[in-house]
Amino acid sequence: MDVTKVLDAKGLACPMPIVRTKKAMNELESGDILEVHATDKGAKSDLTAWAKSGGHELLQDTEENDVLKFWIKKG
Repeated sequence: MDVTKVLDAKGLACPMPIVRTKKAMNELESGDILEVHATDKGAKSDLTAWAKSGGHELLQDTEENDVLKFWIKKG
């Protein structure tokens, strides 16, 4: 996967991962991919819903060593 930017939102509580993700997405072009790393368990449902409502595509999400990773393609 060709990631354009990586956002480290580890250690941030809701709603900061979403706030940071939105800010990072505003800096990207349509079709770019943002990789987000978060430790807040609520980020999984929050980012999934946010991506859908914003017209973006959640390509993949995984969890490794308590770190949630998301790959979101800008719509």
